[in-house]
Amino acid sequence: MFSEFFRKKNGNWKDDVLSGLTVALALVPEAIAFAFAAGVDPLVGLWAAVFMGFITSAFGGRPGMISGATGAIAVVAGKAVQHGDQLGEGLGLQYLFAVIMIAGVIQILFGVLKLGRFIRLVPHPVMIGFVNGLAIVILMAQFPSFRDPASGEWLEGARMAVMIGLVLLTMLIIQFFPRLTKAVPSSLMAIVSVGLIAFLVFKDSPTVSNVLAQAPGNPEGKLAGSFPLPQWPSDIDWAGEWKFILKIAFFVAMVGIIESLMTLQLIDEITETRGQGNRECVAQGGANFLSGLFGGMGGCAMIGQSLINIKSGGRGRTSGITAAVALAIFIMVGGPVIEQIPIAALVGVMFMVVIGTFEWSSLRTFGKVPASEILIILAVTLVTVFLHNLALAVFVGVILSALVFAWESSRHVHVDLVHDTPEMRIYSLEGLLYFGSVRDFSDHFQARSDVPHIVIDFARARVCDLSGIEAINALTERYRQAGKKLHLRHLSADCRRMLDRAGSLIDIEVTEDDPEYLVARIAPRHRE
Repeated sequence: MFSEFFRKKNGNWKDDVLSGLTVALALVPEAIAFAFAAGVDPLVGLWAAVFMGFITSAFGGRPGMISGATGAIAVVAGKAVQHGDQLGEGLGLQYLFAVIMIAGVIQILFGVLKLGRFIRLVPHPVMIGFVNGLAIVILMAQFPSFRDPASGEWLEGARMAVMIGLVLLTMLIIQFFPRLTKAVPSSLMAIVSVGLIAFLVFKDSPTVSNVLAQAPGNPEGKLAGSFPLPQWPSDIDWAGEWKFILKIAFFVAMVGIIESLMTLQLIDEITETRGQGNRECVAQGGANFLSGLFGGMGGCAMIGQSLINIKSGGRGRTSGITAAVALAIFIMVGGPVIEQIPIAALVGVMFMVVIGTFEWSSLRTFGKVPASEILIILAVTLVTVFLHNLALAVFVGVILSALVFAWESSRHVHVDLVHDTPEMRIYSLEGLLYFGSVRDFSDHFQARSDVPHIVIDFARARVCDLSGIEAINALTERYRQAGKKLHLRHLSADCRRMLDRAGSLIDIEVTEDDPEYLVARIAPRHRE
């Protein structure tokens, strides 16, 4: 599905600029909605999108990826706003800015320490569940647009019909306009065309102005603001509140890093290029720090807007920079035009993003791949959809994948008898000897009924951890108590060193073709 919806092509200056304008228009309602979710003024979300988008596009590790205010960050950071408001009027924003700034510092450290490489440990089923869950979340986020902005009730009759019609028209333009020309992004053409139709014919169709009117103190739904000045959160009791602030900041940082690196990996697959995860972490951290300093709610990579950008031809840094600068201009001078954009046009764009994001091929895997893979995909998808916690969803997926791997690997330890005489038996071991497979390994040997000399050849096996070493020691002790001796062949030098303490109990044969690898060690716990 990705190959059909997102055609691989090289970007250029024109494509980046036009794509950036499209993204800027799509950023407006998203930033406003996420600001509401965090309990702050819409301008706090809009300026966050400006700072996040500009800095990550200019200095990040993934050209073409768009960052801004996101729902995942809003949900976590909103706890800081609530906590601050309980302590005093006006403190909610200060706690928010403090949390975002510290989260930025944590993300910078994460990138400097080169921890971004851990995203490579995310298995493919987790990635599929992640994108499918996000597609569903994006879809569900569009449903409130079919309600009356003032009353919150579902649109009825002609108003609902007009809304659905404009959404469908937007989707059709996006789908078929590229057959006429690719000089202009189809998403931008759809927004402009549907906007003009709504302005001239369907004047009662909900617009961005109607959404803005829901903010306290803005009954006219005006989009206007001046460039913010830096402000340090000085009214916070740092001595008494640093634990709370640091805890929330850590969660914000981790959610932002996971969502950003997962989005980066997705864009890498679509464009068949490779971004720089550690550089992206540093850029995300710097963007969050400055966002908090200049009165923004922070954020991370936005998968929906990133896919809009990629589909519209945005490949270079110019696309994200253009989106951020255009959004700043919209806020300061272009408000009257942006206010008239119909919500239906933006919903239609996001519906097309949903179609392009969902991994439809995963539906064809049922019955064709192991049930454990399907379970992981469903688990990650469901956690993403119902808990809206992307970090938790990825964590659950990785843990499930690790458990499945451990279970499957433990069942693939094979012991073959290759030589048998009354005095000696030679066994060939194949597989991974680690904590999950040691029980199966030990069950293959019966010391009391075995011959006096037992040889285990590890040429096709690998001792992976301390559990494997201890299993060998325990097996040796069983043979010793039975009055028999165990011989080991083709152990790595690392294994031999760890078995030295067994002394003469184990006869280890050293040969020229012994393998070389390290065994994972578990540090001993110190008793207090």
